[in-house]
Amino acid sequence: MKFVSWNVNGLRAVAGKNFGEAFESIDADFFCLQETKMQQGQLDIAFLGYQSFWNYADKKGYSGTAIFTKYAPLNVRYGMGIDEHDHEGRLITLEYKDFYLVCCYTPNSQDGLRRLDYRMKWEDDFRKYLLELDKTKPVILCGDLNVAHEEIDLKNPKSNRQNAGFTDQEREKMTNLLQSGFTDSFRHFYPTLEGAYSWWSYRFRAREKNAGWRIDYFIISNRLVPSMLSATIHNEVFGSDHCPVEVVLDINP
Repeated sequence: MKFVSWNVNGLRAVAGKNFGEAFESIDADFFCLQETKMQQGQLDIAFLGYQSFWNYADKKGYSGTAIFTKYAPLNVRYGMGIDEHDHEGRLITLEYKDFYLVCCYTPNSQDGLRRLDYRMKWEDDFRKYLLELDKTKPVILCGDLNVAHEEIDLKNPKSNRQNAGFTDQEREKMTNLLQSGFTDSFRHFYPTLEGAYSWWSYRFRAREKNAGWRIDYFIISNRLVPSMLSATIHNEVFGSDHCPVEVVLDINP
């Protein structure tokens, strides 16, 4: 089963570029999106053989997530059931017989770290949510998690330390999550690979220079690790400031 995640940074914008071509060429069983930046009815987009699930932010043109899937879920959940976190369209959970698929767009700590305190609350509550799911069946978490975990995960770690996405606090929360029984799928296959990024600033020709960050992930419950076949960063796909990331699992829906 092929799982793909992509922060499209505005689905209406990328739909006018190459979204359909990228979607069809990657041919995933599950295609998860973050930062759709749209409301219900703003874009008529569908693919033969897929059903879709959408979580919209209350605020127009902001945040938002979606999942396209070839397989009907047993249950669908939007948000994590905590009002403080559930108005920005950041979370969709699909339940299947043998796993949960969670599509997440983690809040950015923002310039000046003005939202870092909220981000810390989100991280604690989200980890509890994932651990509750994991008690029942294994979890496949994907999305823009807005953190480069280790220095290897961004081009310029020294100059970015304590900037949003590379604060000690955010990195520690990722460490805590992984130590709770989860695996970073990409680093499982490529523990020392440098220059592997999924986001590049639109400024300073960053993508051309590959001055990027790896902030898009598939985080897998440890007991699914033997089922992992591959992990890929599709840096050949353009249209957003992020590129799609992928994991392939030998698993039944």
